[in-house]
Amino acid sequence: MKAIVQTGPEAVEVQQRERPVPNSEEVLVRVHAAGLCGSDAHAYRYEGGYEWIPIPRVMGHEYAGVVEGVGDDVEDFEVGEKVVEEPIHDCGHCFQCKNGQPNVCQNFSITGMHRDGAYTEYVTVRPEHLHAVPADVPLAHAAITEPTSIAARAVLDRSVTTPGDNVLVEGPGPIGVLTACIADSLGANVLVSGLGRDTDYRLPLLEELGIATLNLDDADLEAETESFTDGLGFDVVFDTTGHKSGVETAAERVRKGGQIVVVGLPGEESALFLTPLVRSEVDLNTSYGSTWRNFEQALRLMDNGAIDPAAIVDDSYSVDDPTGAFEAFLDSETCKPVFTFAE
Repeated sequence: MKAIVQTGPEAVEVQQRERPVPNSEEVLVRVHAAGLCGSDAHAYRYEGGYEWIPIPRVMGHEYAGVVEGVGDDVEDFEVGEKVVEEPIHDCGHCFQCKNGQPNVCQNFSITGMHRDGAYTEYVTVRPEHLHAVPADVPLAHAAITEPTSIAARAVLDRSVTTPGDNVLVEGPGPIGVLTACIADSLGANVLVSGLGRDTDYRLPLLEELGIATLNLDDADLEAETESFTDGLGFDVVFDTTGHKSGVETAAERVRKGGQIVVVGLPGEESALFLTPLVRSEVDLNTSYGSTWRNFEQALRLMDNGAIDPAAIVDDSYSVDDPTGAFEAFLDSETCKPVFTFAE
């Protein structure tokens, strides 16, 4: 079977691998589609904080497929069911897991990073890590369940966003786009900021979805904040940039008594001055990964039309040219590339 394998920093290639055989407690999934996200791109570059990832390995952690076979002891799934995997596997035994915080498990492992992933035709996985996909959600759309679940956690669990709130989302990458869409579905007034390189694809994508955007290379965010919020500042700011400047800018644009939610993973230390946030009683929060509940929320948001995956998924990139997809993503020429492994 085909598999996209990382062989070094900024080096991926298509290899032939043996089709896996599930043990008695595993499910065999035929992968239909698998998405490329920011963490995949960081791992592709082997950036700081990602050096622990083994090479070579099959990449990919967000995917959807169909159950092809089940082990003798599996009772929860049957052949032919559509499924997605929760790629962050918790241990179930540490303090955080027992305390209802499995997304920050002390002993977690991630499909496609700690172990071979889903950029291939078949994978095996234990049933407790799978979710059934609603009948009306196509597999190509279900492939972005995992990033949608991250956005759902950020907006629905970790923020105080309510209808009518003025919300700034910093960064129009996949998580930023999905965060903006979920906040918009709640009835918030959403503005997404990006850079000049985002004007060819990502910011126009958001505008097509009816969400306001701002190119920071051409416009003044301070002036736009004044206009957008009637001088108050944003009620909630989501930083999805993955850059240290994101939270610093958020601190300047949030209103007194407002909230900042940091979702991106800055690779450098920030020089954030906390005194103004304390004096303004700004809630500085973080959001990492997602839980079982967030996966279910993501699937329902796609099923009821609150999220339109068809507008977000870009299936124009071939499995046979994975480098092209990674480079296009890093150059902001696309937002959510999805590789198709089976029709």
